[in-house]
Amino acid sequence: MIPWNFLLLFVISTATVSLADLPGKWDLLVENAGIASMHTAVTRFNTVVLLDRTNIGPTRKLLRPGHCRTDPTDPVLKHDCYAHSVQFDPNTNQIRPLTILTDTWCSSGMFLPDGTLLQTGGDLAGNKKIRKFLPCEATSSLCDWQELQDTQLYEGRWYATNQILPDGSVIIIGGRATNTVEFFPAKHVGAVQFPFLEEAADNQMDNLYPYVHLLPNGHLFVFANNKAVLYDYENNLIVKSYPPLDGGPRNYPSAGSSAMLALAGDYSTATIVVCGGAQYGAYIEKSTDTPAHGSCGRIEAMGLDPVWEMEDMPFGRIMGDMVMLPTGEVLIINGAQAGTQGFELASNPCLFPVLYRPEQPLGLRFMTLNPGSVPRMYHSTANLLPDGRVLIAGSNPHIFYKFVAEFPTELRIEAFSPEYLSADRANIRPVIVEIPATVRYGEVFEAFVTVSVPVVGIVEVNFASAPFATHSFSQGQRLVKLGVTGAVPEIDGRYRIGCTAPPDPRVAPPGYYMVFAVNIGVPSVARWVQLV
Repeated sequence: MIPWNFLLLFVISTATVSLADLPGKWDLLVENAGIASMHTAVTRFNTVVLLDRTNIGPTRKLLRPGHCRTDPTDPVLKHDCYAHSVQFDPNTNQIRPLTILTDTWCSSGMFLPDGTLLQTGGDLAGNKKIRKFLPCEATSSLCDWQELQDTQLYEGRWYATNQILPDGSVIIIGGRATNTVEFFPAKHVGAVQFPFLEEAADNQMDNLYPYVHLLPNGHLFVFANNKAVLYDYENNLIVKSYPPLDGGPRNYPSAGSSAMLALAGDYSTATIVVCGGAQYGAYIEKSTDTPAHGSCGRIEAMGLDPVWEMEDMPFGRIMGDMVMLPTGEVLIINGAQAGTQGFELASNPCLFPVLYRPEQPLGLRFMTLNPGSVPRMYHSTANLLPDGRVLIAGSNPHIFYKFVAEFPTELRIEAFSPEYLSADRANIRPVIVEIPATVRYGEVFEAFVTVSVPVVGIVEVNFASAPFATHSFSQGQRLVKLGVTGAVPEIDGRYRIGCTAPPDPRVAPPGYYMVFAVNIGVPSVARWVQLV
């Protein structure tokens, strides 16, 4: 097989358009984060929590003195003084070790309405564990992981998906050999059967880490393998079964990715996109060179008789992350062009990000962006930052940390800057100078912005959630475009924008959101606003 790096050099040397002409910019933020992040989340204090698994042996970051972990059941280190989670501050690039007690391998997470990061499940002793991380200011060293001692999951959850609900509780769906759902806080005694997950399974699973999206009608869109249902979780009923999506399996271990496009207008529609995936059988055969799928399906989830609209990405891709940008466009980044998920099971890294532009006509929605140079394979993540960049972390396709390999364990943290952050657009980038810290559902409020050049047209005000990114899916990801009035100039040079908050928690569950002002496709730095 021709090495991937040779192929990249060939593409670069033979391209008719210089790669420098492709949109986007890459920056190395940290050479050594200490851990390879399998799970990543951005907190309301503009810090980032990175989380690996505990039973991986030595990392490259030590815990604070007196915080070593003793676990006689750990298969690798019985007495472990290495960090398996860290807090990263993008403003200073500082790393602080955090303490995890039980294994978080392939676990799930979600922010609660008060900004606490809820983290659930994992492997071995962590299988039923519930953990919390209450964020603090970046300059503080007081916040750390807490494992709940008085409650645990009813069933072990390994490869499950979390989604916050309109009442602020969290539903936890599925897991390996776990075809049930449960809630935090608990709503029932015991887990609730969810047969759809068993029906979606095949002989290589393909129903793990299901894609879950809360729709504005209050039901859940749940996708596993190549099947999807509309789920009434309150009554445990399947309201609708959608047509199967062509193109093979789409979930772990054959995962592409999925995103719900921006909610806007009267919030009566919700569009789901599912892109990429491995060919069926690649996982069973442990094939590293089977080409990945490049197809995407798009469906109107709240339509009367919805069908999938198909289109193709410029590249086949597995393990790609779909990141909702503040503009409503979707960045598809990370992953590989061949193989499948699992240790040592993929090849040919997909270094080219792709921008998905939902408003463009079919066939014109994808734009190829400036490639990175660091392969981000199995166990890598991508998260939107409040400044509009996308944080890229992780990649460890090995059972333990392995730094001498074709695709080594990756400790570097990078940032990808979309084209909207280019220098030639700086003069149209808005700055939010005043916005309420808390808004209520349906509330009419005002935001004030400044812009270097006169505003022409509408300045959007968009609410972006902070999801929990793992295994090429961002759990709880959401972008809600508010109803706004035109920007009115004030005598002090500011512009006043009238905004109407989301009408109810089905459109946007309670919690903290990154709120961006977007002027002619260029977003501001976000302000954190709590929606109550």
